[in-house]
Amino acid sequence: MAGGWTRDGAIQDQIDDTILDAVTHARSALPTGASAEFCVECGDDIPEPRRLAVQGVQTCILCQSERDGQRAAAGFNRRGSKDSQLK
Repeated sequence: MAGGWTRDGAIQDQIDDTILDAVTHARSALPTGASAEFCVECGDDIPEPRRLAVQGVQTCILCQSERDGQRAAAGFNRRGSKDSQLK
């Protein structure tokens, strides 16, 4: 049940779009190409199992963990009121 001027199922459409955007963003961030033998951040060896498991890997596990911790979630506020969009 949607409310106001929206049609039934509109809330689920918003949820689906948010998930699709997140999946698309995550896929675009995946590395591609040949994996590096040495980490581009610290220069340590990248273990062969990691190079085989992650195509195009450029960082060791420790450096990648640090990068992942620094990533900020950014997205479009689909549920916000019109006033919140103006700020």
